[in-house]
Amino acid sequence: MVLLALESAQLYSVLEAPLTGTPFIHVLHEFWHHPWHGLHLWDLVQPVFMFVAGTAMAFSYHKQQQQGMSWNQSFRKTLKRCGWLFFWGVLDYAVTKDGLELRLWDVLTQLSFTTLVAFLIMGWPAKYQIVVSLLCLLIPEFLYRFTHIPNYDQPFTDQHNFGNYMDMVLMGRTNTGGWVAINCISTSAHTIWGVLAGQLLLSNRPAREKMRYLIGSGIVLLVMGFGLDWTGVTPIIKRIATSTFVLASGGWALLFLAFCYWWVDISGHKKHLQLFLIFGMNSIFIYLFFEIVGDRWFTGYVFDITNPVFGWIRLPVNLALILGSLVVFTLEAGMMYFLYRKKIFFKL
Repeated sequence: MVLLALESAQLYSVLEAPLTGTPFIHVLHEFWHHPWHGLHLWDLVQPVFMFVAGTAMAFSYHKQQQQGMSWNQSFRKTLKRCGWLFFWGVLDYAVTKDGLELRLWDVLTQLSFTTLVAFLIMGWPAKYQIVVSLLCLLIPEFLYRFTHIPNYDQPFTDQHNFGNYMDMVLMGRTNTGGWVAINCISTSAHTIWGVLAGQLLLSNRPAREKMRYLIGSGIVLLVMGFGLDWTGVTPIIKRIATSTFVLASGGWALLFLAFCYWWVDISGHKKHLQLFLIFGMNSIFIYLFFEIVGDRWFTGYVFDITNPVFGWIRLPVNLALILGSLVVFTLEAGMMYFLYRKKIFFKL
């Protein structure tokens, strides 16, 4: 959420001009999505978000069981949450200059599907959950390779793959950036793996054993994902969430969780984490804020104020833009801190 808020504040965009021609531009490119075949750091943000949502769901369900809530009650609660996720995900993209449109590419829309899938199998033994997660990877792989629909029969070519065809069926349009709605099928594996990781952390296993499982599983997924990509079997493409992308990004998500578990829970480093805490406690709210309010009004409004102010004191243009984006982020962080102090938490 912090990285996404910095993107919404346009920090990465305004850094491009001053960093062009320097070695740091290659680092900055990691904060943009890869154009097609490959993997950047920024491509891991959504997978980690969906993975951690699964981990949180395992803890939430465990708490509900302790409170005596039945499976039916938990299911209705999850169904309601999925409904709200779908609503806000659709609303995020629906409002356009041409009116209201149905677009199913938002991460919240995808998460509404993956959450429901992960919940329905949460009570199964771990090995069966793993089998379902692999089926979530194999089903799209089959559809992309073997459906042979005219003009949509090139599995890994932008605008000519099965995902684009389904977008035409569902929405009557394709995404010019190459994103497809049926990514929710393969990325269900992220949320399922997050649930499994949460169940592992909730278990009575020793901390060292939990670390072994998290790190070992992460390495296995990375080897599978990058191995299948390097051997030419299936390319890593985030925009259509190929099986190799889900495997590789899922591996990084597991290693990220392992590091956080070691750093915070095992080693006890709990200081200086408040910025991440206040964003994490209201993650859905801040995401919707900078997606709906920030991009459409707030960020531009703040820049309309900061640009003239910094111009009056004769700051270089690039520096003024960087400071302007940091002002936007600071204001958003301040808002999140206010909500945190007042114990106002927006939940779906």
